[in-house]
Order: sequence, then C-alpha cells, then structure tokens
Amino acid sequence: MGRVSDDSVAVASARGVRLGLPLAIAAALSFGMSGAWARGLIDAGWTPGAAVTARIWVAALVLLIPTILSLRGRWGLLRRNAGMILAYGLLAVTATQLFYFQAVAVMDVGLALLIEYTAPVAVLLWLWLRRGERPTRRSIIGAAIAIVGLVLMLDILTGADVNVAGILWALGAMVGAATYFVLSARVDTGLPPLALAGSGLLIGALGLTAAGAIGVLPIAWTTDDIAYRFGSVPWFVPVLAIGVVATALAYLLGIASTRMLGSRLASFVALAEVVAALLFGWLLLGQLPDLLQGLGGVLVLVGVVVVKLGEPVAPEFVEPVPTPGNVYGKPVEKD
Repeated sequence: MGRVSDDSVAVASARGVRLGLPLAIAAALSFGMSGAWARGLIDAGWTPGAAVTARIWVAALVLLIPTILSLRGRWGLLRRNAGMILAYGLLAVTATQLFYFQAVAVMDVGLALLIEYTAPVAVLLWLWLRRGERPTRRSIIGAAIAIVGLVLMLDILTGADVNVAGILWALGAMVGAATYFVLSARVDTGLPPLALAGSGLLIGALGLTAAGAIGVLPIAWTTDDIAYRFGSVPWFVPVLAIGVVATALAYLLGIASTRMLGSRLASFVALAEVVAALLFGWLLLGQLPDLLQGLGGVLVLVGVVVVKLGEPVAPEFVEPVPTPGNVYGKPVEKD
C-alpha cells in the first residue's frame, strides 16, 4: 500500500461543499421561519411560554429516536456531561427561544433576530474577559460595525419610540445564543452533536413544563384558527411548522451541513437565517423594516462576518463524503 491520494481527499471535500451548502441554506430557512409562525400564535392568544413549550416538546419527540441511535448505548456520556447538557437545555435552547418569542411578541421578527445575531460579538467579549483571548484587530473592527448597525436598527438616533421590553428580550436571546456557541464549540465531551441537541431539547421541554405547572411561566393557548397575511389556518399548522420544520428538521439539517462544511463555513451560511426571518416576516405578517433599520441590519450582518473572519482558523475535521470507488468516504490508497 502507498500514500493516501490527495485527489480523492479533494474530491470528497468538493462533494461535501456541494452537498453541504444546500443543506445549510435549508437549515437557515427552516430556523428563520419560527418567529413569524410564532407571532401568529401569540397574536391569537397564545403566550410566548406556551408557544415555545409546544415547539420544544414537538422537536424533542421528533428527535428522540435519532438521539438514542446516535448514542449507540453509550449512556455514560450523558452522566459525564450532565452539567453541560443541563446548561445547554436551559440556556442555549430554552432561554434563547423563549426570549426570542417574547421579543417577537412586541417587535418585528426580523429585527429581533438581528439583535440575537450579535451573539458572536458577545462571545468575543466573553473569551477576552474570561479566558484572556485577545481579539484580533479585524474582530474589533467587526464588533464596532455591528454595534453601529444595532444603533441604527433600533432607531435610537431618530428619537423614535423604542420598545425597551422587546430590545431587552432580544438581548436575552442573544446571551442565550452566545451560550449555545460557547457550549457547542466544546470538543472534549465525546457527545455526538445530535445527542447534545436532542437531550438539550428534552431537558428544555421538561423545564418549561415544570415552570408552567408551578405558575412561574404563564401558559395559555387557544384552539381557534390562526390568522396570517395569506389567510387563516388551524392552530396545529403553526405548532407543527415551528416544532417539526423550524426546530427538529432545522437541527438535523444544521448538524449534517456542519459536518460536511466545517463549523466556520457553516456559521457564515447560517447568517441566511436573518434573511429568511425577514422574508417570512413579510410573507406571513407583512412586516418590513424601514430604510434606516434595513441599513442597520446590513451593518450588523457585515460586522458579524468581519468578526468571524477575524477569528483564528483552527484545524477541524470535515466529514468525508462518499465518492465512486470510495464507498465509505475514506481516502483511496494507491499501490
């Protein structure tokens, strides 16, 4: 046997990008529709707590079997990482989605998501203050651009009425999203990504149910039809849309695409979620930002991209894609 063929590795990588990009875009579109569907439920009388509880329970049940299969009987992984799974379920999953739904109850879904998407800036500050990882000059410039965009997007300079509660909820979602990025980046747990997502969703569903049962989290819903821009639909249509499509399917597509593209490229493609949120906000609710807010949103996205470009590039494993003559996705060796 001779050396590993560089050509076969390049082919697998190229095929991974070709397959991974559509999956990553589909994941972003799936995640991006949740706010618009949830806003319809909330306007009809659902509390944000009820909407997010339904969303997480549906997703947790859909992912239960795939989660069990991904563990392959290695239950010790759950015991060893119990603390991380608890934090992931309550902060990275539950708090992020609950705060986002609270925000979209009083402000446009696209603007709420843009605020949440300043999370990479928060991660940058956390790593600097907590671990002493000084950001690069490019990352600092990107953070400044994102902050300027955030100011424009919130109409602070024009003296317009600002929904302080909505902004605070969206910033809470941003902190939850930053927690998601920090915990998901850990590679020392041994947990398959799907097992982390599925177990986190189950923990979140149980936590929300308990909070609702003791009265800490207001839970109220209705079985009336839900009105959207295009007409009314039965209540279970948006519930299934946000639970199955915008959460369970979105997680599966996101995990698959990240393994094909690598976390760095996948995180850039994930920014399409903001565009998707704006699109679905217009299609389902007729919401559109004004010119100044649109400019601010563009600056936020540009700033986040610059922050990510400023991150040091760490070597990472990208899952090979099977090619002809390379059935198992392993590089072919030459004699």
